[in-house]
Amino acid sequence: MKKIGFLSFGHWSPSPQSQTRSARDTLLQSIDLAVAAEELGADGAYFRVHHFARQLASPFPLLAAVGARTSRIEIGTAVIDMRYENPLYMAEDAGSADLISGGRLQLGISRGSPEQVIDGWRYFGYRPEEGQSDADMARQHTEVLLNVLKGEGFAEPNPRPMFPNPPGLLRLEPHSEGLRERIWWGSASNGTAVWAAQQGMNLQSSTLKEDETGEPFHVQQAKQIRRYREAWKEAGHAREPRVSVSRSIFALVNDLDRAYFGHGKDGDQIGLIDNMRAIFGRSYAAEPDRLVEELKADEAIAEADTLLLTVPNQLGVAYNAHVIEAILKHVAPALGWR
Repeated sequence: MKKIGFLSFGHWSPSPQSQTRSARDTLLQSIDLAVAAEELGADGAYFRVHHFARQLASPFPLLAAVGARTSRIEIGTAVIDMRYENPLYMAEDAGSADLISGGRLQLGISRGSPEQVIDGWRYFGYRPEEGQSDADMARQHTEVLLNVLKGEGFAEPNPRPMFPNPPGLLRLEPHSEGLRERIWWGSASNGTAVWAAQQGMNLQSSTLKEDETGEPFHVQQAKQIRRYREAWKEAGHAREPRVSVSRSIFALVNDLDRAYFGHGKDGDQIGLIDNMRAIFGRSYAAEPDRLVEELKADEAIAEADTLLLTVPNQLGVAYNAHVIEAILKHVAPALGWR
């Protein structure tokens, strides 16, 4: 059994071919798609966060709105770039969104990806300390966030407050119990996966990672997941961790599917990203029977407990709901995911 959700990058474009021509279109359709996915029986609605781009950016208003419109589906990010975040303010926003959803928030965070602008986090008022890299800064912000999410008091109360205080040091409010266990780290390397395990975070592994061995993408990603689980066990955490992988998977069940995605075979690709040699995983698009056989050979999907289906959000809610339904109906049962 696997949890199956969708992952939207939330693109919009004024192009006549796009069903999302404005930020408002994308935000409202993101909510509608989450509602539709819940009705179809999907397990998660996840959203990517990019700054300075025509894509979803500030996630918490969207997450709160999705939480208010749904009742069961997990709501998450994959991922928030921690270089841009004030971790205390983020903890308040996350706590509010989690309480609105009834404890369904699954918050994916990371160092982030290549940006639209040079050092965009500087415009948000952040810069690494002397001797730090921007990745160090992201991990430092993360450690602060994880600490305050524990709900322990740390701030000295005013002896003459406007409102009465509880005894002792004060914590951030609103606090949502259990959210600390629902933080995920988006990792592109084996080393950062180990670090995430040591910090007690769940693991998100996307459709790219550092090419560390030259092996096929899914093989390297499966090894990353196994190393993460080993590090988790070595750290002695009490609970079982969760692991998600992202994939572009399309079951070709009608002529429109074939027109959009039935264009030949796709394979892994190699490229440079932030001066890192990266391997990009293949997409899957085939008739359901063949798709099932191809997915059986994906070692990383087999290792993960959660699968996030990247969706072409600019094609509109109805078509993306169809994409999700086709996987749930024609593919997942044959693979034992349902």
